[in-house]
Amino acid sequence: MQRKAYVTGTAALLAALLAGCTSGSSGGDDISDKNADTGTSTVAAQPGKYRTLPEPCGAVGQDTLATLLPGIAQIPEGEQRDKAYAGQAALTYDTDRKVGCRWKVESADATDRLSVDFERVVSYDNSVSDDNEARTIYTQRESAADIPESVPASPVESESPSGPASGTPSASASSSASTSPSGPGSPSASTSGSTTPADLQPRALTDLGDEAYIDDQTSGSGSTAEQRTVTVVFRTSNVVVTIEYEEQPMATGTVPDSEELQDRAQKLAAQLAEALNS
Repeated sequence: MQRKAYVTGTAALLAALLAGCTSGSSGGDDISDKNADTGTSTVAAQPGKYRTLPEPCGAVGQDTLATLLPGIAQIPEGEQRDKAYAGQAALTYDTDRKVGCRWKVESADATDRLSVDFERVVSYDNSVSDDNEARTIYTQRESAADIPESVPASPVESESPSGPASGTPSASASSSASTSPSGPGSPSASTSGSTTPADLQPRALTDLGDEAYIDDQTSGSGSTAEQRTVTVVFRTSNVVVTIEYEEQPMATGTVPDSEELQDRAQKLAAQLAEALNS
């Protein structure tokens, strides 16, 4: 009787072990399936459009340099003028990631400086694309420059029938008055005191690259010639381009024209953006 009980107990133990193995095997399959599902649901972020950068000192044509740096025309033709056109490459340790070039030309009227920098942004986080990483870098620079956010233009409101009869001048009337020709002794808004027209203030640019801004700053005092620095920064895909254009007149108390320098810098930026996309 005792031998029979022992055999029965052994058989029960084996049955329990077999059932446990079967259950454990089923559980392992579930874990493998979960891991497989997790792997297939993870998608790496897209790489940026650009894999290389242009040669910076050759990125700006001679005609453009002649406009930005008027003193070049005063340099005698030959090796010295060629050197002025050639510029000086910025020191860099990885020409696939960051390159730049500098120009400086002195003339009888002013000293002009130009710098152009290209930065190709690469994200090392598989969940963040190169474009998004470049967007973050651009946004940080825009914030550091205190560029105001662009505000959408308000829809034009129709003139109220009672507008002309009211005691308060309408907005359109005030605008017309402010833009009407002033008398000989009345300075315009762009030249009165140190006031800068709104369309020349530091601001976001909507027609350059994926996003862009322009900054305009002066330094110096009345006892010295004021230097004006115009900076244009724009992003196109995973490349961030920075242009700095400076002019310092020789004459004391002279201030470089904001509109002229901004116009030149923006035209150069448009040329560089077009070259990148070609």
